[in-house]
Amino acid sequence: MPGGGPVVQLVGRRDECAALTSLIEAVRAGRSRALVVRGEPGVGKTALVDYLVEHASGVRVVRTAGVQSEMELAFAGLHLLLTPMLDRLDRLPVPQRDALSTAFGIRTGPAPDRLFVGLAVLTLLSDAAEEQPLLCLVDDEQWLDRASAQVLAFVARRLQAESVGLVFAARETSEELAGVPELVVEGLREADARTLLGSVLTGPLDARVCEQIVSETRGNPLALLELPRGVTPAELAGGFALPGAVPLSGSIEESFRRRLDVLPSESRRLLRLAAADPVGDPALVWRAAALLGIGTDAATAAVEAGLIEFGTLVRFRHPLVRSAAYRSASLTDRQDVHRALAEVTDAESDPDRRAWHRAHAAPGPDEEVAGELERSAGRAQARGGLAAVAAFLERAAIATPEPRLRVRRLLSAARAKSDVGALDAALTLLVAAEAGPVERVQAAEIEHLRGQVALVQRRGDAVRLLVGAARRFEPFSAELARETHLEALGAALWVGDFGGPGGMKEAAEAAQAAPPAPDPPRAVDVLLDALAIRVTQGYAAAAPAMTRAQELLSALDLADDGIGRWLRLVGASSSAIVAMELWDAESSHALAARLTRFARETGAVVHLQFALDFLARTHLRAGEVTTAAMLIEEDQLIAEMTGNPPAVYGGMMLAAWRGQESRATELIDAVLQRATAARLGRMVDFANTARSVLCNGLGRHDAARDAAWQAFESDQPGLGSHVVPELAEAASRTGDVGLVKTALEWLAERTRTTPTEWSLGIEARIRALLSEGDAADSLYRESITRLGRTCLRPELARSHLLYGEWLRRERRRVDAREQLRAAHGIFASMGAAAFAERARRELLATGETVRRRTVEVRDELTAQEAVIARLARDGLSNPEIGTRLFLSLQTVKYHLRKVFIKLGISSRSELKRVLPNDQNTVPPL
Repeated sequence: MPGGGPVVQLVGRRDECAALTSLIEAVRAGRSRALVVRGEPGVGKTALVDYLVEHASGVRVVRTAGVQSEMELAFAGLHLLLTPMLDRLDRLPVPQRDALSTAFGIRTGPAPDRLFVGLAVLTLLSDAAEEQPLLCLVDDEQWLDRASAQVLAFVARRLQAESVGLVFAARETSEELAGVPELVVEGLREADARTLLGSVLTGPLDARVCEQIVSETRGNPLALLELPRGVTPAELAGGFALPGAVPLSGSIEESFRRRLDVLPSESRRLLRLAAADPVGDPALVWRAAALLGIGTDAATAAVEAGLIEFGTLVRFRHPLVRSAAYRSASLTDRQDVHRALAEVTDAESDPDRRAWHRAHAAPGPDEEVAGELERSAGRAQARGGLAAVAAFLERAAIATPEPRLRVRRLLSAARAKSDVGALDAALTLLVAAEAGPVERVQAAEIEHLRGQVALVQRRGDAVRLLVGAARRFEPFSAELARETHLEALGAALWVGDFGGPGGMKEAAEAAQAAPPAPDPPRAVDVLLDALAIRVTQGYAAAAPAMTRAQELLSALDLADDGIGRWLRLVGASSSAIVAMELWDAESSHALAARLTRFARETGAVVHLQFALDFLARTHLRAGEVTTAAMLIEEDQLIAEMTGNPPAVYGGMMLAAWRGQESRATELIDAVLQRATAARLGRMVDFANTARSVLCNGLGRHDAARDAAWQAFESDQPGLGSHVVPELAEAASRTGDVGLVKTALEWLAERTRTTPTEWSLGIEARIRALLSEGDAADSLYRESITRLGRTCLRPELARSHLLYGEWLRRERRRVDAREQLRAAHGIFASMGAAAFAERARRELLATGETVRRRTVEVRDELTAQEAVIARLARDGLSNPEIGTRLFLSLQTVKYHLRKVFIKLGISSRSELKRVLPNDQNTVPPL
């Protein structure tokens, strides 16, 4: 078959075709599937996707493809995929509908939450699949715009019971799709390669030449079909015109380029024009062709050569044809076609593509073009396409003729690159900005952004850069200088080194030398002073300032853009530390909830990760383990969508409290390895704190004492409230009375200065560990009373447990049972398996038989089923559960049916009987 059609290209693809047939059968049967079809250019991915379409009878097919020139246009590929279903937008829940409409530019509004965009796509596909099974095909995923790739990868991981197939064809598995099942398409076996090659030959071929072709193409079908073209039978037979061993895609593209070279000049111009248009709109292409004087008959030769199709869409035979057509054009020719496309692109309905074409058409810097690109960046910002913002701003800077304005735009582009995680690109733009006429304040901004990038990259020079930037800001803006000093001090706290270069002491002393705070001081000013005093003068001296900072932070209006941005970027971590220094669990939770809500409402997805981890830890302190687990899962979903690593502390502590030894140890060891290598002392202490919780629960008190001591010894601000209870208990159980006294002395300083029910309850417990007789009895009871007035159920249960263990050793078995039952009940209800087992063993030692709790039916459910069951028990509707867990309505229904079967019930009302309320309900965020 000279044309090398799909049947020919599927030679030797029996296994791959069988896998795709299985996928279609699963979708028809109501089981969703996601698949990455991966292979090098020309290996046959598109032919396999076409095979899938041909065999998808009874299944609705929608399709999109990545286009290299559209990679910076946010949601372009997703919009093309979903266009046939947009008439269903009104059926989506309002937050989802608004998010997707804003992302597609259908409506205006604040930047949409990327998670709601993903959930909207999942809901839309699920809704369409209820009428007819749905197959979504994404070709050339490697050229898909980042926003579309992130959302579709999110959907791929959430597909379960929606009768939806989602298939990506890609050269390599992208970071977004890591973990999605793969079908790796490799070169043909030698016999199949010979068969395919023979199908396009017009004459005999020397066996040695044939062997060379098969070897050099490595069985790549497109190479086998294309490389012999443009070579005479005599040359081919003798092997005189065979290409050398060059990279495969280059060989194939060169083959296409040879085929382009023999076309009439007008046909080549038409193909170059079509290659520059990523939309594939034939009307648009022909209007631009008319401007260039290209007639409709120019298409004939190209179509007859099998290089392009003009139908409802303009489609090249292969992306490498497009690449060859575009690359073969001179710079002047490219500028001409982009200029024509800009003129025929509607400035009202598609201003961003018009601006992009104008930028490529401009022969040099042009302020009108630069301004238009900057406005496009603003529109992309409103749609939540942060990668597009960065691309438009970078192009605008390149197009800017005025040097000072160019520096300003380069700085803006660098910030945008940093926001989307393109940190190396941001640093490159900063180097370009420094080459221009940089004003002193801009030099400070450059160093500031360098410091922020270094902090994200966990580099040791972050503190130095941020302190340097803060000092540069001091002559221009005391307010900005103090905010940057707080960033530097926050970075130093994460480094965790007290006296070394770039450590806490250096950053704190620089902050104290900064310009004074305005009168009255802002929350940031009081917070900065409080932390600097805490580092340089100790807890007692800093307590009044920390208390005042906490009051001001609680009163902040996060709706104020300036305050919200500052707290999100600068103050959130420091604010959390202050709350923990003051042993104020309620304020800590309130701040975490406000930050989470604010990040959701503003679409600050990256900052939402920190807020979720912060909020999850407050729920863990309250014993609301199920809620914490859901928040941590959401953090992991965001990490998948953004490509950023998930926050780790919440996950470590969750596994530790659950007593999941293998999982917790894996997480702790991984964090210790990374943090030690990066010299991040605070993360090392976090990991040691988590290990101390795990080991105390398992009764391995030696290991718990050693881990807790390492964390305690560094005296990290904000961490002592977690470490000291673990250290005191472990030291007591190993007979290290001196270490228990050390922990008590440390805590007594806090309770004298800022007494709270939390700190006083822990102090009473530690004093009880050091006491005997009536004194110990009274102190244990005081601890239980005080902690009972807080939300800290795990600490309350620990006091019950330690009191019960003490009573049993005192041979007061009846009294011991009362305390141990209370401890066991709390631990079991919150899923703290190791501590619950400790309490159970103690109860057995008192002679009491511990009956199986009704709540333990949870063990029969998967983690996801358990979460869904709890939310249903707490009154959430199926759509509300889907929104909370980022699942489609069909998946929620599917899992609830399984829950009912496993628990032997038939209605939602019965969930309250089999899953008693353990206070682990999800708060409205």
